[in-house]
Amino acid sequence: MPATLPVIDLADLDRGARARAELLTRLRTVTHEIGFFHLAGHGIDPAFAAELVAAARAFFALPDAAKLEIENSHSPQFRGYTRIGGERTQGHVDWREQIDIGPERAAVTAVDPAKPWEVLHGPNLWPAQRPELRDLALRWIEQAQAVGIVLLRAWAESLGAPADFFDDAFADPDPLLKIARYPGHDRSVTGQGVGSHKDVGVLTLLYPEPGSTGFQVDRDGTWIDVAPLPGCFIVNIGELLELATGGYLEATSHRVLPPEPGSDRISLPFFLNPGLDKELPAVPLPAELAAGARGVGTDEHGGTLHSVYGLNALKSRLRAHPNVTERYHAGLLNSPALHG
Repeated sequence: MPATLPVIDLADLDRGARARAELLTRLRTVTHEIGFFHLAGHGIDPAFAAELVAAARAFFALPDAAKLEIENSHSPQFRGYTRIGGERTQGHVDWREQIDIGPERAAVTAVDPAKPWEVLHGPNLWPAQRPELRDLALRWIEQAQAVGIVLLRAWAESLGAPADFFDDAFADPDPLLKIARYPGHDRSVTGQGVGSHKDVGVLTLLYPEPGSTGFQVDRDGTWIDVAPLPGCFIVNIGELLELATGGYLEATSHRVLPPEPGSDRISLPFFLNPGLDKELPAVPLPAELAAGARGVGTDEHGGTLHSVYGLNALKSRLRAHPNVTERYHAGLLNSPALHG
């Protein structure tokens, strides 16, 4: 049977001093020990989630030619549609199709060589045949971001810092929404829907389609299946929050297996990230918590974890989307800013 992660009810923040204190302790403990939990009480209407999932299904049902009109090969910012098999995790093919959506911004025309992540600023690509997707996706980003900020402030408090400790880094954040479809597959080409990885940002709010299967979390070297809970997000912390806490909070590896042939699943992972040129300040942990900080190692590729979010984000995109990298950014692969 799939395992059930701990459940955090965000509404407990507003249910009196005792409930609030218990929530903060539970939030800190869960993300120190596991790094994953189910989130209830977040306030996003399940009907809205169902509407976005339905719009996603309508887009993915379009003919390939229509979907490829917004393929990410048209976007130096790595936005838009990725075809099945078009993304890599740990160098291996992922068996999913998806749309990547970020903040709507103008592209940077003169990128500062010391800030190569500026190439990620730019517009999204939207499907002409499914215009409703734009409004739904941008509304989802707005609402999920608000939930993420509440969580981030709760983490700060739980670690002994002021609630606004991280606010400056999120004055102009750089969130990312992926709208993903995992088609059923016999695993003859690849065994992964998306391969084992940790998230490079601060926190992830994953809304899996109700009843879906295949999401797994690494618990002490063993992969456990995690089933969705109705109306809940699955939340995990990213490497930047691990970095900011000296390893007290732990980013945990996770993956998605392909569904059975003849089935599929829709997934809505939302990544809350600071501004590309921002870094999270190091949390001055109380002595009793600092004693449990495990330190921070390398990323899963053996590379450096950078405190500036943009460096981690750009490295991740360059590895994951070779078609975009080769077309627009081949020169960045050897950028001193990325390897310093």
